[in-house]
This record gives sequence, C-alpha cells and structure tokens, in this order.
Amino acid sequence: MNNGIDQSEINAVAWKACDTFRGVIDPSEYKNYILVFLFLKYISDLKKDKIEEYRKKYGDDEKRIRFQMKFENFQLPDGYSYYDIYEHRNDPDIGDRINIALSTIEEANKTKLEGVFRNIDFNSETALGQTKERNRRLKNLIEDFADPKLDLRPSRIGNIDVIGNTYEYLISHFASDAGKKGGEFYTPGEVSILISKLVKPKPGDRICDPTVGSGSLLIKVAREVGSDDYALYGQELNGSTWALCKMNMFLHGINNATIEWGDTI
Repeated sequence: MNNGIDQSEINAVAWKACDTFRGVIDPSEYKNYILVFLFLKYISDLKKDKIEEYRKKYGDDEKRIRFQMKFENFQLPDGYSYYDIYEHRNDPDIGDRINIALSTIEEANKTKLEGVFRNIDFNSETALGQTKERNRRLKNLIEDFADPKLDLRPSRIGNIDVIGNTYEYLISHFASDAGKKGGEFYTPGEVSILISKLVKPKPGDRICDPTVGSGSLLIKVAREVGSDDYALYGQELNGSTWALCKMNMFLHGINNATIEWGDTI
C-alpha cells in the first residue's frame, strides 16, 4: 500500500540532487550518479523492510532472521548499505567507500549485477573534481538522499517503478534544459502501458525489446503475463543505460531476463 509517497516526491529529491553536479559534469551524466545512488538507497530500505518483516515473525532471534535473509532475491552485505555510507559521509575517503560498497554488492549478486557499476566512479577526480570539492559534493548527495520523503521501503511505496520512472523524469528534464533528449529517447509511461496491453502477452512467451532503455516497457509487458512463465530479452547500446536496466530488473525480482549491451542495428 502506498502511504502518502508518490513518484513526484521521489523526482523532486532526485532533481535537487542534480544541483550537486551542475557545472561539474555534463547534464547527461548526472542521472548515472543519481540513479546508482537511488538504487543503493532502495535496496538498503528493502533490506530494512525484510528484516522488520522477519522480526515480526521470529522476534529477536537474529540468527534465524539472518538465515532467512540468505534466501532473499537480493543480498546486501552488512556494512555496505546507504546508511553505513551516511555514517561515513564526512570521511576523506568517502568516494572510495562508495565504490567499494557498490563492488561488494555487485559481487554478492554477481549473476544478476555483474558489470553494472563498471562505468561509474564516485572517486573520479576527472568527473567530480579534486578531493576537497569531490568530498563536499558527495556529502551533499548523500544528505539529499537522507530526506525522509525518500523512504523507499516497498511497504511504503508499493509497486512504484522507482528506477525507471526517475530515469524517464530526469532525461525529460535534461531535454527541456538542453533542447534535446540528452542523446536518449524513451517510451512514455502511458504508451508503455498501452503497448503492454495491446500485445496481450501470455504464459510461455519470449518477449524482446531491441532498444530496451531502462527496461520499463519490458517490465510492464511481463506484468501482463499473469505468471512467471515467460522470458525477457533486451539490448541497449548505451552502457550506463544498460546498467540501469539490469538494476531495474534486479529491483523487480525479474530473474528470467537476458539484457545485453550492444548495438541492435
């Protein structure tokens, strides 16, 4: 159930976080840092939600709770959540800490996330400036995501497509800023919903989007199947957007998707 949060609130926080990068890196690159951080915040809140769910069931039996968490669709190793990074936001090596956290999460979920963080570097002097300025920017970004409105526990936000919707929101705004789509185009949500219903997918179908983007259209079509008996395929030329699609599939618990990085044409 959605308890008062909607996509517009998430979008507002994401747009505010863009201020951290304005004048430093190209606007078309903002979204990569912000959406990766949004992913980290989401799985951190998801873990909190799951632990609370098991705590209601098993009380203070931490051993049993930890055991049950091993069978979840995702793994977030202790010490590498958004909240751990928040506690270290003033550290001089904060960029490196974020990179290590992402690498650790990728390794813990290797079959689903392998390679998704290879194009992002939170400790890059070239992209984010020299140490003092870089650390200031990262601290601002971390604190932006501490906004209480950005409590992304699934028990609070329901089935909102956090990554896909925010991705579409950001590139549409970069379009209005720059007079173009930042070199990228996307299928509006309403059109995705219409297409997903028109194609009438059924159990056993193999569904392919050759220009998959963030994967939102594939996800909407998959929801129309009515079961897990389907296979998803997608291809994306832009490496950063390919990574977002892989993250999106991961967040939605879709394990039967093959998403390739390459030029369909």
